[in-house]
Amino acid sequence: MDTVAADRAARAVPGVPRDDDGPVFRAPWEAQAFAMALSLHERGLFTWTEWAAALAEQIKLAQAAGDPDTGETYYQHWLATLEHLVAAKGVTTPQALHRYRDAWDHAADRTPHGKPIELTPADFE
Repeated sequence: MDTVAADRAARAVPGVPRDDDGPVFRAPWEAQAFAMALSLHERGLFTWTEWAAALAEQIKLAQAAGDPDTGETYYQHWLATLEHLVAAKGVTTPQALHRYRDAWDHAADRTPHGKPIELTPADFE
């Protein structure tokens, strides 16, 4: 990997957080989305060519909807791409994704700030 080129590319987007060693994730969920994409690729769910095309499409849709594309929403696009691909590949359904998203929102609403969010059966009601 050309680390000089990678560093130059990361610096080209001012919204990308970094430390002395380079780009970092803003929040744990971003690292988890990144790890899920790697894991699903390793399991053969999609090729990197498919991933890149799907991610580019998600970013294009977000920009058309007004996303300023400053780098701050990048992993939201990763998550949307993951959701799209797992539904398109039949791993889950859009309905199941919405059900879990709603449950997660319910769990987050009842969780005090700074505490881990945990899903319970009641979150799905």
